[in-house]
Amino acid sequence: MSETITIREERLTAAEYIDFLKRTDLGSQYPLERFNERIAKLVNTVSISLVARNENHTVVGVLFGLTDYAYWLYITDLGVDRAYERQGIGRRLMKTAHDIAGGEKDIAVYLIANENAILFYEKLGMKKANEVMKYNHIDWTEFTVQ
Repeated sequence: MSETITIREERLTAAEYIDFLKRTDLGSQYPLERFNERIAKLVNTVSISLVARNENHTVVGVLFGLTDYAYWLYITDLGVDRAYERQGIGRRLMKTAHDIAGGEKDIAVYLIANENAILFYEKLGMKKANEVMKYNHIDWTEFTVQ
């Protein structure tokens, strides 16, 4: 019998999110520079903050998104604890975020996918796009949250 996973809108503390990042592959997407300060800003200001928790109240999945609630939703973060992958949590987080933003008849979803996650997003029906523009003149030091 599988565990019950509950998804709800919730603001995590920076410490909770950093702890979660250690159990996912998301931690390698953030630069080292002002990491703690930036994570604190992220968890406090993102438009949509969804958290999946197991029966012990442990964070096992997170989705952060930015939306105008009229036309688009940009997923900034979507991760699942490595021990809980392939249980449909990521799919449920995406559906819930899409519904909160306004539903699939009104809201287009965008994101930048890690190359290891492309197959997951394609299974959700997403397609690669070449139209993304980028303005990034920031020197970042790559690291993995540990």
